[in-house]
Amino acid sequence: MPGTGKGSKMDIMQVIQARHSVRAYTGREIEPERRQQLDRLVQQYNAESGLHLQMRYDDPSGFDSRLAHYGSFRNVDNYLVLAGTKAPDLETKCGYYGEKFVLEAQKMGLNTCWVVLTFQKAAVRKLLAEGDRLVAVIAVGYGTTQGVPHKSKPRQRLIQCKGEVPEWFVRGAEAAILAPTAMNQQKFQIRLEGDEPTLRVSGLGPYTRIDLGIVQCHFEVASGHTIRIVGA
Repeated sequence: MPGTGKGSKMDIMQVIQARHSVRAYTGREIEPERRQQLDRLVQQYNAESGLHLQMRYDDPSGFDSRLAHYGSFRNVDNYLVLAGTKAPDLETKCGYYGEKFVLEAQKMGLNTCWVVLTFQKAAVRKLLAEGDRLVAVIAVGYGTTQGVPHKSKPRQRLIQCKGEVPEWFVRGAEAAILAPTAMNQQKFQIRLEGDEPTLRVSGLGPYTRIDLGIVQCHFEVASGHTIRIVGA
């Protein structure tokens, strides 16, 4: 995956630190210029990944269910659909490109939330092309709050490295620790083996592969280096 320049790395860390999950939205419409930016991102990511992401605007049907209200979702009228042709890496790709979208939306002043259970799946599945598999959705809009940080496991449980550690690895690891994961499980370990960073599964849990894609995204956009996923 392509890296970023030094100035962008500093900016992206600020974005990562500022971004938190938001479930309640004001109902304010996303402006046309921001819609165009989001649509361009979707087109770019689909071209790069082979996924079939699609952005929905002014469509409350995706969260019109008791389950969504039980999950404290309010005024979710805009969301990104994460889907694609069934493949072993489909969930990981959706995690990676979905989180790239999340970080770009945050730069625009928008709030987001990853959602894998508490949305109206029947309504969203009607939007898919034949043969596509629905993985998750991401709520997008102007939040009533900016959300709150999630708690992280101790760094020594998530990061393993020996000897002198390069600055880029430290930056990538710090960004990875801040990555959102399902139920805040953080079932991963990042290691530096020689000059190669690796991302390993430390335990199985719901949506682990999506989580790995999200963590991979954070590490790569912050460090400018690719990271190899092992054991998924």
